[in-house]
Amino acid sequence: MTPARRVVTLPPTLLGSDAVHFARGCQRRGADVLEIRTDLHAPDAVDPAALASVLPLLVSERGKPLPAAWVSAAWRVDRDLMDATGHQGSLDAPSGKLLASHHAERPLSTAEALSLWERDLPADALVKHVEPMTHPDQVRTLLETQRRMMDRFGPTRVTVLGMGSVALPARAVLARNNLLDYVAAGGSWAAAPGQRLLDDVVREWRGADRTTLPAPLRLGIFGTSITHSRSPRIHRQPFDRIDIPEDGPVEALVDSLLPSHGGFAVTSPFKMRLAKHTGSPLDAINTLVRRGDRWESFNTDTEGARKVLERLGAVDVFVLGDGGATSALRTVATERGQALRILRRADIQAPLTGAGVWTWPDRVAAPDSLRFERARVAVIAYGAPGRRIAAEISRRGGTPVLLGAAWFVAQARRQRELWETAT
Repeated sequence: MTPARRVVTLPPTLLGSDAVHFARGCQRRGADVLEIRTDLHAPDAVDPAALASVLPLLVSERGKPLPAAWVSAAWRVDRDLMDATGHQGSLDAPSGKLLASHHAERPLSTAEALSLWERDLPADALVKHVEPMTHPDQVRTLLETQRRMMDRFGPTRVTVLGMGSVALPARAVLARNNLLDYVAAGGSWAAAPGQRLLDDVVREWRGADRTTLPAPLRLGIFGTSITHSRSPRIHRQPFDRIDIPEDGPVEALVDSLLPSHGGFAVTSPFKMRLAKHTGSPLDAINTLVRRGDRWESFNTDTEGARKVLERLGAVDVFVLGDGGATSALRTVATERGQALRILRRADIQAPLTGAGVWTWPDRVAAPDSLRFERARVAVIAYGAPGRRIAAEISRRGGTPVLLGAAWFVAQARRQRELWETAT
């Protein structure tokens, strides 16, 4: 079996030649199909023939009629099984081009979903069924719906998708048997919540035997605003980047993935919540390893904390913030007989001197009162977030010390060893 065809949707801000440039970029990165939608682009905003010369073109009717030029250039024409009034929609499309789709307004049982597809369809039509996911456990129902639809329509015609803030790992599992995998190109825009990044999906399949599916035992990382994370680049594939809101149901989500995943990295802001959820004796954890029917938790951040404190080389160190990273720093400082001053936001009154560690993620604004006086401040984030934090330290009078890569590599090495022991 071959991997699902990767579909990228053209963002609404890209028009004319910019749209063609986007399509070429996605093709180079591994996209298989480009989608354009009538709710995102006016008929004359794009050149469908030019786009179709780069990638097969999927044109989707969403509330507004499909222009004839779009249909003519299309590889497939997506039409809704049901119209806005809840009645049967028009499935008119040229021979061999129909993709019949249904976008449910609520989660459905498998029986409810199948009842929608009793309608006669051309033998060469593709079918796509999409449901909102309000709870991670719905993946079991979606997998059963996918299986039953494949029985009805055949294994090469069906796509079943979940949509929502907890849908990403479900989409990763469903993709093993889907014909199409709708993915996000990256940046700040995605066509639907829960889409995986194109680069992550391509990486999963790069170098794999194209006649087989990846091993079902997956890895992943939990966090908020983690599009910059390098974990999917350095760890064994398949590896899912599970980016959910700070108040998302991470506990339920991690439990629902026990059958399909062998381990997880955990980053801000979930290190303390998942420590409590898994019954860890630690205040914060950053690694989960499957042990049969349960998760065992670890904190390999201590390896990173050790590197940072060694590089700072100071006896007295202040720490900005008291989250999961600080827990690891506190553990290592105790081992080293080193003094730490843990400073919460309300504790900061005067300019800080000496050596310190900034643990706040860059999405969290620093207090207005924060100032440095010739202080060396370690940055334990990396990439663009690390650079933004470093600039903020400089702006406030400090000297940033970029140690995010050292922290990351040290803790990741130990994570890899632990995941190899998953059962």
